[in-house]
Amino acid sequence: MLYPIILAGGSGTRLWPMSRDEFPKPFLRLTSDKSMIQETVLRLRSTNHAEPIVVCNEDHRFLVLDHFEQISHRPFKIILEPEGKNTAPALTLAALECFTRDPESILISLHADHNIQDIAKFHDAALTGMKLAKSGGVVTFGVKPKYPNTGFGYIETDQTINQEYWPIKNFIEKPNTKNATEMVKSGNYLWNTGMFMMKSSTWLDLIKLYAPEIFLSCRKAMERGKTDNLFFRPDRKAFETCPTEAIDYAVMEKMTSDTENDTQGWVVHMDTNWSDIGTWASVWENKNADSFGNVTEGDVVIKSVKNSILMGESRTIVAAGLSDIVVVDTQDAVLITDLKNNDLMKEIVNEVAVCHGDILKSHNRVHRPWGYYQIIQTEENFQVKQLHIKIGAALSLQRHQHRAEQWVVVRGQATVTRNDETFLLQEKESTFIPIGSIHRLENKSEQQPLEIIEIQFGSYLGEDDIIRLSDNYNRVP
Repeated sequence: MLYPIILAGGSGTRLWPMSRDEFPKPFLRLTSDKSMIQETVLRLRSTNHAEPIVVCNEDHRFLVLDHFEQISHRPFKIILEPEGKNTAPALTLAALECFTRDPESILISLHADHNIQDIAKFHDAALTGMKLAKSGGVVTFGVKPKYPNTGFGYIETDQTINQEYWPIKNFIEKPNTKNATEMVKSGNYLWNTGMFMMKSSTWLDLIKLYAPEIFLSCRKAMERGKTDNLFFRPDRKAFETCPTEAIDYAVMEKMTSDTENDTQGWVVHMDTNWSDIGTWASVWENKNADSFGNVTEGDVVIKSVKNSILMGESRTIVAAGLSDIVVVDTQDAVLITDLKNNDLMKEIVNEVAVCHGDILKSHNRVHRPWGYYQIIQTEENFQVKQLHIKIGAALSLQRHQHRAEQWVVVRGQATVTRNDETFLLQEKESTFIPIGSIHRLENKSEQQPLEIIEIQFGSYLGEDDIIRLSDNYNRVP
């Protein structure tokens, strides 16, 4: 059986301000009404596969679960990396899990932020890859380049042998414009999608051979790890010793140049529109544009604008007499940049980090396992939030050392715990939570979410002023 491994550790810095540390690229709806990770899961439909294993950051565990639940799916397991170590360690953690479960398991490693438009051809490529993987080969998937893209890696092949797949000759990582142009003209190179397929046993043998420190660190981390329902936490101390390396560098480049290793590397031609959604230019390329080449979302009014992307979330965007621009408006930040100069994004985000680090971390809407809260206004000594509590969900039993809270129910019915009393609040009713009081909000309704306006008063209003005493989501230290 095929075991999908979804790597969801990407930060998506170049897609700021929509992508943030606490709500990164895999959870954005960039190419459809589904998030990137949801599209990755749904793409696997009609293939014979086990439930996916997701490898992600600890901070994103409830986001992963929530996005699976939204499309009525459930992962087999969510492996929580103690810290990001790139793709080779992430795949090794998942391979160890799969090999323990099924020594004959075949892995397909998928990134949670890719766009593939022709799903049938993706399935055809996966079936071809499975035949090669069953025989002990290591398979990657390549796409014929449309133009000399310097942001992608390339795979050199010998395309005289077969029309569906070829042996891998070499990997070239993000060439300059001159080399990329020559490679595209030669016809012997494919874009490297970064998707891989092989037996779990094959990967573990290769990582043990070419990157033994990664193998040993990951094995110790898994052996000493702990299970928390669907979540699995590898041991932090063991994993911290693991080198940081990508799959290509750790194994693939070494394997293809090792004349003594008889493991065959194959690239399967994936004849479909594929893109690594990593820049605003790639978002523009993958969305339907109007007759002037413009992609617009939200309340946008334009005149004499060409080949641009304008996305509004909270305000009306008005633009005139422009071309090749990006305008992205969120509730707390607006990005205006050149559509064609992707390299500027890293530089400007680094500058934003120095003076406005908070807006790189999170949006005004902050997701939690019980729902989300939205910051409406923040001033000195007080803050106003809107809380959305899902059906059947509850905040932790907690108290604060520096702030008091006033709760007003605007929709639904709240079950409130305040010290030794528990009572109901209906719509338009309110209650006060003094500093230091033990309290909890619950939505016991089976029919509708609970909406609360929360006004916080105090000398310090940070989220770290929460002392959890009990929690449905195992967040008590």
